[in-house]
Formats: sequence, C-alpha cells, structure tokens
Amino acid sequence: MALLSPIANKSLRAHVLDVLRDAILNGELKPGHILIESDLATQLGVSRAPLREAIQILNTEGLLETIPYKGTTVKHLEKKDIEELYSLRSVLESFAIQLIIEQNNPEHVQHLRQHFAAMLEAAKANDLKLLNQIDRDFHDTLIESSNHSLLMSIWVVVAMRVRQVMALRNKRFTDITEIAYNHLAIIEAIEACDQGKAVSLITDHVASVGDLIAEDWDNNQHKSGD
Repeated sequence: MALLSPIANKSLRAHVLDVLRDAILNGELKPGHILIESDLATQLGVSRAPLREAIQILNTEGLLETIPYKGTTVKHLEKKDIEELYSLRSVLESFAIQLIIEQNNPEHVQHLRQHFAAMLEAAKANDLKLLNQIDRDFHDTLIESSNHSLLMSIWVVVAMRVRQVMALRNKRFTDITEIAYNHLAIIEAIEACDQGKAVSLITDHVASVGDLIAEDWDNNQHKSGD
C-alpha cells in the first residue's frame, strides 16, 4: 500500500482524516484498496479510536465503503459514477454563473481573470500539476462568487470527487495552454452579462471533460488494477 507519514498527537481525528482523505484524493489509495485498521494505526502512530472516527466520516463523504463483517475499502468508481458526478457539477456551476451575473460585480470577473492568467503562466512553464491546481481554484471561485451558502456546502463534496477522478485519470493535452484558454470565453461571457452564452459554455466545458474521462474509464481501471 502507499506509505503514509506518521502524524503528531494533536487533534488526532482531524489529522488522521486529512491524511487519509488526501491519500484517496491524490490517488495514493486507489479505488478498491482495502484498509486494514491495525496496519494504518501502526503506520500513522495512532490508536484505533481516531482512525475509526475518520473512517466513519470518509464513509459519509462517499470516499470509503464499509461493509459489515467484510471491512472497509476505498469506494470503487464506475463509469456511471463519473457521469453522475460531472452532470451534477454542470448543474451547480451553471447555477453559480447565473447568480454571479445577477450580482454583476466586477471583482468576480477580476478574480476569474487572475486565475486564467495564472493558468496560462503555468501552462507555458509546462507545469501541469500547478495548472490543474489553479484550474480547480478557478471553479472553486465560481462557486464561492455565487454567495450561495448551500451551493457552496454541496460543492465541497463534488469538488472532492472531481479531484479524486482527475488524479486517477489525467488526460494529456498536446498543448496544455488549451486547458487555460478553455476558460477565457466563459469569463468573457460573464463579463458581458450574457447568461445564456455563459451557461452554455460552462455546460459544454464540464461535459467535454466528463465525457473524456468516462469514455474508457472502466477499461483503464481494470487494466491498471486501480
């Protein structure tokens, strides 16, 4: 299994939760991986109590799956899971854009343009890891700019799943500046307060990424043993 670093005895449940969640979201603990409590407790240098509490939370987040008398595994992702994830993501981001345009706050556009500039800089430096991080920040900013508390709380779960999927299945572009430029038209439509165009663009953007990932997900997962 992936090596997990021991953690200090401070807010144990929170630390254990962070370590396990990051390992899952970064693809270190892959779908189907069996979690053995005794091994994890030893590796992390903690007792089983905070570990079990963390596992319960990760179960509620949908990242783990515990079956009585059988144990806990990292939840396996099917093609249907990817399709559902990205269809919901499309609805949430479209709603966020509608709310942003209704507010018509120039600062929102400014923040999005800053993310675009940072993405473009990372792409030109051929830093795909940084580019992906800024890409996630761009979409987080879209949701946060909606100023809709419930939407933001729902997005936390969706964004986690998206991060996990992207870590497990990273499609390469021949020119990664395309990833950055794919966001520019969305920003320009928001700035122009063209709600129809902006929603259409974000829907197409999310759908194209989702289709790309789901297209051969099952085959690649089985071949790689993920």
